[in-house]
Parts: sequence; structure tokens; C-alpha cells
Amino acid sequence: MISEMIDGYYQGVFGGFCPVLLKKEETIKETILSDMIRIYYREAVPFLQYRTDYKDKKGQDLVQEDYYHFQDDETTDEVAQEVKKEAKIFHAKKWENPKYLRKYIYQIDSTTMAMDGELNGKVLLNMDLKLKKSEKPQILIYHTHGSETYRGSKKGKKSDTVIGVGDVLVKNLRKKNIAVIHDRNIYDVKNGKEERSKAYNYAANAIEDHLKKYPSIKVVIDLHRDGVSEQTKLVTTQKGRRMAQIMFFNGMSRTASNGDIKYLRNPNKQMNLAFSLQLQAQAAKKYPGFTRKIYMKGYRYNLHYRGRSLLVEVGAQNNTLSQAKASMSLLAELLSDVLY
Repeated sequence: MISEMIDGYYQGVFGGFCPVLLKKEETIKETILSDMIRIYYREAVPFLQYRTDYKDKKGQDLVQEDYYHFQDDETTDEVAQEVKKEAKIFHAKKWENPKYLRKYIYQIDSTTMAMDGELNGKVLLNMDLKLKKSEKPQILIYHTHGSETYRGSKKGKKSDTVIGVGDVLVKNLRKKNIAVIHDRNIYDVKNGKEERSKAYNYAANAIEDHLKKYPSIKVVIDLHRDGVSEQTKLVTTQKGRRMAQIMFFNGMSRTASNGDIKYLRNPNKQMNLAFSLQLQAQAAKKYPGFTRKIYMKGYRYNLHYRGRSLLVEVGAQNNTLSQAKASMSLLAELLSDVLY
């Protein structure tokens, strides 16, 4: 009904000002006006609703589940297979080229955009992220969606969730004499009910408390489990073991339709980008196929508190818990390689 009203108004205006071209109205309407309406309802309306419903006074992320799970790029055509093959190999010179990174290394969500200046591989790969080991905590690991489980997980058992996967990552890091704090709280369930829309807000309050208590923390990692189609299998064999593939993620604080989200500013975005790309490069060198493409999406996802902030997806709902836990030995190794 709304589109019909707009079409009627459009016909009147167009006929009054351009009577000679009125015969072409159907074509123009289809190619211009209808496209504008579709774009508005597909992009502008959801974004405006997000601003209304999911922005709080502190400018924190309040992200609905619909904004969280990511689009699969798993296809079987020759182009996709070529991309997958190329993405497993580290080419130092090629990785300096933003166009190469866009095609083979990053998956940029359709709702956001990344500038070539942000994807300067030479700058990102050469940024110094090294830390000196200390007895004081340097890494914080937490779980915005701590209730996420795997195939075969027992209901109500925290060690069978992504939090249990975090336990294994912490154990592996501590074996390397890296001081870690693990927040095992669940932020996406309140009063026994799932409440994903405010999980990032609840987690943000906890992050701030941890950083206040432990100012020595330089690395903040949000460990998740992805949700994909059942046909997508995120399994890799490394060191003779079947493991869940992992995916590094960057929040860009920018949407394709509206540009930079000023109330979700992230002054640490470049270092975040460097952190994920250096980890991706290290994985390509040592364990090809272990990581998926780095995903980029429009919001901030609490990645602004420290320069070495990272969101990691460990497998998906159709991975087994043992596959997810097995992959943590390699993630710990990659973190150690890049940071120490």
C-alpha cells in the first residue's frame, strides 16, 4: 500500500515536469524508484530501528542476534574454491595489497564497508604488538554469549559451552607462562531466559570492571561459537587431530548505508585490525586451513577497550565440543607467536 501511494505521487510529479518522458516512466520507476524503496526498507529501516532500540546512554553495543551471526561464503563453484586455496597461503608481498586482502583474506559483510587505507597490509603486518611477559594479568578472556553450546553438549553444564572451550584456551596459555584472567560469567541469559540483545552491554560493564581491577591487561578476547547452515562443516585436521576452524572478527563501527557510527567510535580499530591480520598470517604460515576468512561487520562489539581486542568464533553449532576444545592449543600458539 505504501509503495502504491509513493508510485502514484511519483507518476504525478514526473508527468507534470517531464510529460515528454512519461512513456518511459515504467522503466525508470522500476530501475530507480523501486530500487530506492527496496534499498530503504532493506538497509535504512533496520539501521534506524537499531539506533532506536539498541543504543543506550553510554553509547555501548546492544546487538540483536540477527546482527550477530554471519553470512556463510561456503560455495562449491570454481571461483570459491580458488579463493579458499589462495587464502590458506601467506604471500608477504600480496598481503600488502588491499584488493588482494578483500578477495582472499577478508569477508566484508554487505551491511558495512572498509576503506583501502584501513586494509594496508604492509602497515598492519608490521605494527609492533609485542608484549613482555609479566606475572600480572595481560590477557582477559570472556564470553558475551556464554550460553552457546556444541553438538553433544549437556544442557546446563558450563564446561560444555563456549566457556568450557575458553577454559582450555586459558590452560594452554598458562602452560606458556602467560598470565590470563578468564571471566566465566554468562551475559546472554538473565533470570533463566535468553537475552541476546543486551549481552554486549552487560559484558561491557564486566570488561570495565576487570580493566579497572587489572590495568596490566593489554589483550581482550571475546570467545564465541558461530551459527551456520547445517551444510557448512567447519572442521580441519591439524597435527593429526580433527579441530573446529576458527574465525577472527573485526567490528568496523561503520555501515555501508550510513557511514561511520559516531556513537560507537573505536580509537583502537587499527590495532585491532593489525592483531587479527597478524594472527591470520601466522595461521596461514603454520596451519593452513585452520582459520576462515576474517569477518568484518558494522558495529563495535566492545572491541574498543584495548588495542589488541579480538572476537573469535570457534567452530559452530554443528561442531563437537571436543573439536572446539582441540583447536585451542593452536589458538594459544598463534597468540603466543604474535604477542610474545
